Amino acid sequence: MVFSKRLREGVRRGAITCSVRIWLRPKVKVGRRYRMEEGEIEIDSIEQIALQDITHRLAIESGFLGVIDLLKVAKHGPGENVYRIRFHYVPPLSGK
Repeated sequence: MVFSKRLREGVRRGAITCSVRIWLRPKVKVGRRYRMEEGEIEIDSIEQIALQDITHRLAIESGFLGVIDLLKVAKHGPGENVYRIRFHYVPPLSGK
């Protein structure tokens, strides 16, 4: 999973722990880790939701100013399925 530059620091600090993606099908799996510039994120859950389930609160929790801001970057490819992905940041091991 790739995050826009403006979100990466919030992910590393643990302030952002969820993401909304619009995909054809899920591109991540629960329990797997995905690399970031520094460290990784580990997927805690993925849930298909309706577009109407994207609330202002969910947008803020995902690091965006609001729903419209989130929707500008949530769509990845031709899909129309909406997924809420919860994750946590795993810092790099010290000494690497």
